[in-house]
Amino acid sequence: MLRATQALAGLDHKVEYDNSGIWNRDNQNLLRYGALLTTVGIALWEGGDTRLGRNAWQSVDSVTMATIIAEVGKRATGRLRPSETDDPNQWRMGGRSFPSGEVAEISSIVTPYVMEYGSEHPSVYALEILPVYDAVARVKVQAHWQSDVIAGFVIGTVSGFVAYRRESPLILSVMPHGISVGLRTRF
Repeated sequence: MLRATQALAGLDHKVEYDNSGIWNRDNQNLLRYGALLTTVGIALWEGGDTRLGRNAWQSVDSVTMATIIAEVGKRATGRLRPSETDDPNQWRMGGRSFPSGEVAEISSIVTPYVMEYGSEHPSVYALEILPVYDAVARVKVQAHWQSDVIAGFVIGTVSGFVAYRRESPLILSVMPHGISVGLRTRF
């Protein structure tokens, strides 16, 4: 085998380490956990009976799927991170680089919203900047190779598409019916 297709035909290369300014790891964590808490908060607040609530639950389904797929991918490939080696062809070495779980998470969170509201409100497409930012930041802090973040973006986008296409969010279907009523509902 040609060493993982010679690091995807030259795509993968180590970039100069940069953990400053907007690329700082704290900003990446703020985005990651902020996006997750926001979508879970919207889902709980709205419930599953409103358009926004149903869409938020689809986003929760999507991020759950993407996280599981990315974790399986990491365990199966074992690729070393750029911070661990200069060679992007170090697979099955116990690493956790491929695919990028964080980029998968961010793209899986925004995809259902983009699909639901993008045609009505084109500004919603700007949400796609979030996974792009995260992908660049992850490469700059040498946590991932370029192909890792591309794979993460694909996983997140496909998970978002699958979750969006479901008539009823999966997580709502396995929870008690009361959760479909949001916290904002008054009785």
